[in-house]
Formats: sequence, C-alpha cells, structure tokens
Amino acid sequence: MKLAKSLTLAAMSLGYGVVQLDVTIVNTALNSIGTALGGGVSELQWIVSIYTVAFAALILTAGALGDRIGAKKVFMAGFAMFTAASLACALAPQMSILIAGRALQGVGAAILVPNSLALLNHAYPDEKDRGRAVGIWAAGASLALTTGPLAGGALITLAGWRSIFLVNLPIGLAGLWLTWRYAEETTRSARRELDLTGQGLAIGALGCLAAAMIEGGALGWYSPWVLAAFGIAALLAALFVLQESRARQPMLPLALFRLPLFSLMSLAGLFVNVAFYGLIFVLSLYLQQINGLAPFATGLAFLPMMAAVLPANLLAPALSERYGATAVVAIGATVAAAGCIGLLVIARGTSYWAICAQLLAMGWGLGLLVPPLTSTLLGSVAKSRSGLAAAVLNSARQTGSVVGVSLFGSLVGHAHAFIRGAHEALVISTVLLVGTALATVVFSKDAGIPRRSSASAAR
Repeated sequence: MKLAKSLTLAAMSLGYGVVQLDVTIVNTALNSIGTALGGGVSELQWIVSIYTVAFAALILTAGALGDRIGAKKVFMAGFAMFTAASLACALAPQMSILIAGRALQGVGAAILVPNSLALLNHAYPDEKDRGRAVGIWAAGASLALTTGPLAGGALITLAGWRSIFLVNLPIGLAGLWLTWRYAEETTRSARRELDLTGQGLAIGALGCLAAAMIEGGALGWYSPWVLAAFGIAALLAALFVLQESRARQPMLPLALFRLPLFSLMSLAGLFVNVAFYGLIFVLSLYLQQINGLAPFATGLAFLPMMAAVLPANLLAPALSERYGATAVVAIGATVAAAGCIGLLVIARGTSYWAICAQLLAMGWGLGLLVPPLTSTLLGSVAKSRSGLAAAVLNSARQTGSVVGVSLFGSLVGHAHAFIRGAHEALVISTVLLVGTALATVVFSKDAGIPRRSSASAAR
C-alpha cells in the first residue's frame, strides 16, 4: 500500500514536472528553431504563447472533467496527449505544425495539473501525509523549471533542438505506466457539469488577445486586423463574464472575486507572470540573437536566476510567519522590481557579469513571493473551494505568461529596435511589480489584516 502511494506520487510528479519543464526549456531553443524552420519573432512568440493559451484557458474545465468521469482516466488521457504532441513537435517539418503541436501540448498540460492534484488528494487521505506529498510534487516541478534552460541548452548542443521535445517521451511513457499500474481512480461526480459555452468564450478571448498583441508587433498597432482582434477579444471577454454570471455551474464562479484578498492575489499572480515570463522570452532572444551566445551558454546564463527560486521558496514560509504573508509578497515583488531596474543597463555587447546580479534578484523575488501569494489566496476561501481557487490562480498566472510573451515579444520584434523594446518591457515589468507591492501593502493596512492571520495563511 505504501509503495503504491509512493509510485502514485512519482507519476503525479512526472506529470507536473514535464509541464513545468516545457515552460522554460523551449525558450533556450527559440533561436535554433527560428534558424531551422524560418520565421520571425512573431512565429517564435506563437511557439511559446499557444502552449500557455491552451493551458490557461482549459485548466478549469479539465479539473471539472476529472471530477465528472474520474481523474485517473483524464490524467492518463492528458499524459498520452502531451507525449504524442511532444513527438509531433520533434518531427515538425515546418513552423505551423510545430505551433499546432505546442497547442496540443498545452491542452495536455491543462489536463495534467489539476488531475494530478486530485489523484494525490485521493491517494493521501491523511492531511499531514498529503501535505508532504504535495510538497514533494511542487518541489519536483520547481526543479524541472530550474533545470529547463540548462537542460535545453545541453540537449541542443549535443543533439539539436528537436531533442528538447523527444526527452518528454520516456517521461510520458513512465508516467503513464506508473499511473495505470498504481494510481486508484477517484470518485465520480455525475452532477458535475461542464460549462462548454464559457470554455469556448474563454479560449476565443484569450486567443484573440494573444493574436492582437503578437501581430501588433509585425503589422503595427493601428492595423485594422490588430484593432479588430482586440475588439473581438473584448467582446468575447464580456460575453464570458455574462455567461459565468448566469451559468448554473460556471467554470469560473465570479463570486470568488467578491473576496478582496482573493482578487488582489489573483491580479498579483497575473502581473508577476507578465513580468517574469515575458522577460525570460526577451532575455533569451537578447543573449542569443543580440549577444551571440550559444544555446548551452544561454542555459548557463539563466541558471542563477532559476536556481535562486527554490531556496527563496523554502525561506518564504519562515518569513511569512514572522512578518506576515502579504508583507513577504510585497518584499518579493520589490526585489524583483529592483532586478528589472538594474537590467536597464543592457545594450548590445553588455557583459553577462554586468547583469548576473539583476537576474539573481528577479529569481529570488519570484521565489519569495509565490508561496505566500498562493497560501494567502487559498486562505481567503473556504477549504471546500481550495481546489477551484488554486485552479483560478494557475489560470491567472498562465494568462499573465501569454500577455507577457505576446506584448514584450512585439516590443522587440524588429532587430534595429530590440534594445529600445527590451527597455520598454523592463519599464512595464517594473511598474507591474511595484504596483503589486504597493497594492499589497495598502490593502493589508486598509483591511487591517493582523500579522498572525497572514502568517497562518502561509502555512
């Protein structure tokens, strides 16, 4: 029994880990992919953004589907889809097929994350054991996120860019076998309805927003096509809100946003990902296209930033206990903002050692703020809705990644204006991070949140 639980945990960790690995590993390969398959910055943006569009838009429905027909079935279907899509990406003969494969990977990722948690919840009924299992599950994902750029650079150097997708195949096959052999099916809830209308509107709104931002850099922000895409995105978003307010079982219960702390932390999660993942995209292109670094050297360049995340994650709970969770969110956002300000020194040929400390500050700030942000958001809702709240936060953060990559990629889309666009992206990131810090501090004071309640939410 204990072995079955441990191997179930291993399978769930592989599922979440491969999702996080593909968030960062692809950035190192962008220059190599562009050289091999052709296409400009907008095509490279689609390679990154289409994954997160599908991930962000489908994660809520994927969790509901697991509740309805069984998380084990849905998780295995998602892992099979992710693995098959990875093979399609590795074999893609042209850019359009690679982008389609990345979209399918995103669908698989959206299925894997909520259902892996559901299966862990089922396998570990004891609260203490479950807490430890979820900690291992999250730590494995952090390790995958951290090693992604370096692993990508090494694989590209040794075997070419297609190898970054082929590495998912043994992971997927191992995860599928372990899940089939050891995971127990969850209880089905036939009453759980799927909000397909809301789902369609969410995909349309987010897809049109990404298209408008990506093509804005290529066609111009005042292009009729770009303006039309922004208009359609706004219309679909309004229809989505209307649908969610009327649906009997909405995919996104709007009542959650009547909770001020929940709304604030959701918005903070979105802003942080706009800055962090948008800048990873920009800096990856900067290091390779502007400064001429090889993929492996680029992976090494990102290592301090990514390596700073995990120790900051581990330190954050103790700081939250002492100073309050919202205070630690504000500190983390401020440290990351300082890193962005420091990166304004970048120009063509800037030495890596002139920006290393700033990258370290960004990684440390992110690692410091995410645990208290997550725990504060979860602590703002009833325990019975914690799974839904976590899914909403994941969706908000992935939406931020879409916006960041789409917007910042468009700002640096023209080689002659790359440095100016990078500076604009850094200024926008600084504003978002400082705004997050100030809003968190001001809200905490206005709401009169005591230190102990904030700290307890961080546990």
